[in-house]
Amino acid sequence: MGERLQKFMAAAGVASRRASEKLIEEGRVTVNGTVATLGMSVEPGDQVLLDGQPVTLVQKRIVILFYKPRGVICSSADPEGRRTVQDFFTEIPERLYNIGRLDLNSEGLLLMTNDGDLCNKMTHPRFKVEKTYYAVCDGKLTAQQRAQLTNGVLLEDGMTAPARINYTTANQKGDTGISITIHEGRNRQIRRMLEAVGHRTLRLKREGYGPLTLGDLKSG
Repeated sequence: MGERLQKFMAAAGVASRRASEKLIEEGRVTVNGTVATLGMSVEPGDQVLLDGQPVTLVQKRIVILFYKPRGVICSSADPEGRRTVQDFFTEIPERLYNIGRLDLNSEGLLLMTNDGDLCNKMTHPRFKVEKTYYAVCDGKLTAQQRAQLTNGVLLEDGMTAPARINYTTANQKGDTGISITIHEGRNRQIRRMLEAVGHRTLRLKREGYGPLTLGDLKSG
């Protein structure tokens, strides 16, 4: 019994299923010498190539909980020469990719893995995996603004799902620290949510992803 090509590629550690679908759409994948199309299935013994290189099932599954520092990008390479998450894992021969992205100026918990099925279960919207962030925003977060974040705020790509505010604190500068949990994974979501209620994000750290937390891990 065959399986969908993108599922096979994810199991082989190439990328997540959704990222594998993009590779297929770009015409970079062939099966038995034929350019692959979405929806194609593969059978045991089929030759699958990505950019001309063989794709084989992963023999050793790797999952690493990583504290991404600020100033590091979630990419395999950067044309501007900035440091990437891949630079921290050059001694590992297996091809790893990150589950969940953090922007350049954000820090915190990332999973690095070659397990495509795990990636799908951690990132697909239907699983609603929770992510907890600690943010520092400028000024005082009012009770009304806190309620807005909890109930959902309107962004340019639609209303956010309800969030959970775990706690807020005030620092000596008059800025607010906030622990917030969401299950969506929109681009720069926490920063945009805080901006929507009138605050600029000064610091953003992901502290939890599903059942996992940073614990006492140090940056990098």
